[in-house]
Amino acid sequence: MIVVDTNLIGYLLLTSDRSEIAELALRKDAEWAAPQLWRSELRNVLAQYVRRSLLGLEDAQRIMNAATDLMSGREYQVASDPVLKLAAESGCSAYDCEFVALAQDLGVALVTVDRQVLRAFPEIAVGLDAFCA
Repeated sequence: MIVVDTNLIGYLLLTSDRSEIAELALRKDAEWAAPQLWRSELRNVLAQYVRRSLLGLEDAQRIMNAATDLMSGREYQVASDPVLKLAAESGCSAYDCEFVALAQDLGVALVTVDRQVLRAFPEIAVGLDAFCA
């Protein structure tokens, strides 16, 4: 099991230059976990794509449903105290620290492309490229 951030979920399901490496990460470890926050973050990305006419509404809904299926049973509620502590100590956003806190709680790596998270939490965060190497 690994914790993945919303970027990785998006790379997997939205066609991009990072889609192939996201697929490789899924093949390497198919048990992805995330805080429930990932849903709101991905919805926001999809809404932006729809507003910019990069995706149709039905495509955005299909992608969100696929993401929900992918993450089914591996979404977690994260306690506020550790998130706030991590955010205060690191300078990272509370949003990002939800993923870090979950990885710490589960005792697994957080796979991310967020440079600030990678710098602040080298003991738990691993870059997508490094994970797939």
